[in-house]
Amino acid sequence: MIGMYDDVVLSFSESKAEEAGMARSMTAFGRCSDIVGGKSITVELKSVNNRFLDCNSRVPRAYGAVEERIKPYLQSRGVVRGKVDVFVSVIRIDGGETELALDGEYLRRYIELLRQMRDEYGLRDDISVMTVAANRDIFTETESGATEQDTEDIMSVISRAVDTFIAMRIAEGENICRDLCKKLEHLGALVGEIEREEPRMNEAYRARLEAKLRAVLEGRGAGAPDEARIITECAIFADKVAVDEETVRLRSHLDAFGAALSSDDAVGRRLDFLVQEIGREINTIGSKVSDVHMTDTVVEMKSELERIREQVQNLE
Repeated sequence: MIGMYDDVVLSFSESKAEEAGMARSMTAFGRCSDIVGGKSITVELKSVNNRFLDCNSRVPRAYGAVEERIKPYLQSRGVVRGKVDVFVSVIRIDGGETELALDGEYLRRYIELLRQMRDEYGLRDDISVMTVAANRDIFTETESGATEQDTEDIMSVISRAVDTFIAMRIAEGENICRDLCKKLEHLGALVGEIEREEPRMNEAYRARLEAKLRAVLEGRGAGAPDEARIITECAIFADKVAVDEETVRLRSHLDAFGAALSSDDAVGRRLDFLVQEIGREINTIGSKVSDVHMTDTVVEMKSELERIREQVQNLE
């Protein structure tokens, strides 16, 4: 699986970006602006990392039906994780009527806060209509007679904005996957160092243990030590510091990690789980080894794994 993306060249049309079948980044931006049905429509999407799909939309009130469709539409396009903010602007350019309305709830709260400021800070009581009217947020502009066709026009622009949004997610995901493959290859090389050094470490540990055991027995004046017993005891204790099982499991986790990177599914959570499992095996190896060189290798493995963990957090 190592280097599996080296020869991959992404080529996809924006309208089919989600069909590329590759791990995606959760960080992306998309935008589309067009004039449709006498309306100037602009849609922007931006997203950051999040454990689940959290979609926040800002749509003109007259087009509330659009807001209800945005999250399900994103899900239908394969967006399953990330905090996504969607901004929709609609300006009529065909002479449609605009109605100005008062946001009563906002106005009530605004006046309450003004009075609170007056009482708390001893300000002069000069709250007037002109004072309140200076805050443009108390007014809302709505387009009269919003139709189903208006909704479809806006959704068509949203669809194209999502095309660019997903294209960026895939492009960023490819970059992350390339980087993860390099880090995975380095981690695999470090596991190889552990595997090569383990026999030497085990033999050195067994020799030290045997020498200490002989010294203890001879110090007690117990006569000639039982060679078979010494060899057996040393073998038992030496087995406790063997890390071959851990390296086998590490290899398995690294293979699973590489396979997940090429999956069509959202793999961020699976990769996060594998990072935890890899970390557990590395920690176990670290607790068993006493050789200075192998200890340094374990420290380097932990550092590389932490860099992998940071990148995995960006994947959907």
